[in-house]
Amino acid sequence: MAEKRSDNRSENRSDSVEHTLQIRRCACVVKGGRRFSFAGLVVVGDGRGTVGWGYGKGPEVPIAVEKATRAAERTRIKVQVVHQTVPHRVEGRFGASRIVLIPASPGTGVIAGGSVRSIMDAVGITDVLTKSFGSNCPLTLVKAVFEALKSLRTRDEVARLRGVQL
Repeated sequence: MAEKRSDNRSENRSDSVEHTLQIRRCACVVKGGRRFSFAGLVVVGDGRGTVGWGYGKGPEVPIAVEKATRAAERTRIKVQVVHQTVPHRVEGRFGASRIVLIPASPGTGVIAGGSVRSIMDAVGITDVLTKSFGSNCPLTLVKAVFEALKSLRTRDEVARLRGVQL
């Protein structure tokens, strides 16, 4: 009887959450007419505290989305999640976008716009309040959210870094 081998990549993809946030079409005018290319913005997470984002370009939409998905797998980060919410209020900035993530009590839900909601779903946060300021461009908002998520710390982690016991 043949033994069934499993590939780690396929196992990780089966339980991962993938959201395509944006597809852009770009036209290059050449001698014979217009040549179109596409760009895709994708967020990938496992719903248990890791999430990544990717941006890919290609001549067709599926190629662009596949490149973006591979880029998102490479840029995954681990996020501190406490009781399905963020541990403390945090602000992230990138370019003209600014985002504020505020912890919420259980049952509140995700109070966020489209691209921020997709990121929270991918990371596994179910209760959070968000407010975005400035530019609402999905790419800069995603980068601002990731800056905010990278700066999250739990109480235990801060106590350990300061050398203090709680």
